Amino acid sequence: MPAVIPVQLAVEDALSEAVLRAILKQSGRPFAVGVCYQRGGYGYLKKTIAGFNQAARGTPFVVLADLDQQYLCPPALIADWLRVPKHPNLLFRIAVREIESWVLADREAISSFLGVRQDVIPRNTDQLPDAKRSLMDVVRKSRKREFRSAILPSPGSTAKQGPDYNGPLVKFVESRWKVRRAARNSPSLKRAIDAVRSFTINLDHR
Repeated sequence: MPAVIPVQLAVEDALSEAVLRAILKQSGRPFAVGVCYQRGGYGYLKKTIAGFNQAARGTPFVVLADLDQQYLCPPALIADWLRVPKHPNLLFRIAVREIESWVLADREAISSFLGVRQDVIPRNTDQLPDAKRSLMDVVRKSRKREFRSAILPSPGSTAKQGPDYNGPLVKFVESRWKVRRAARNSPSLKRAIDAVRSFTINLDHR
């Protein structure tokens, strides 16, 4: 039996946590997840990444952040956030441009879950300028009222998302989302999967 690989996680929100856990679970590697740090979104990760990098000397960390609109590419974000060499035990992955692009990338599963035609789901989801908006546009076409009510803002509301935005999407990721299918439509997800599958604990840098 292969040795267990202990890891701590750090993410922006509940949906990112669900996606990251699914990636680890479906990797075929014996990851054992300890603490998941999720305390304040993008700003918290940016402020704390140096600490996670230092802590990786003792226990490996997997950090997942959105690229958003501020950076041209993942290396630019990593270089800005982490001003010291990245420890080998830190897996720092970036969703281009938002975690919703990875969720949408399993076109077969999300179309079935939401009850929409697969041809309304975008391809190559990394190219979406606003994947969250694209996902909500798909939800508007859903025949399932409970998803529209949870994920979409109420008519006339100034809210940017519905009252239980993450709830149905987390359930979808946990029950139906498949890494293998999603990777076909998201190069940044494919790179994250490859990094997870090839990860080994580096004992020389502790």
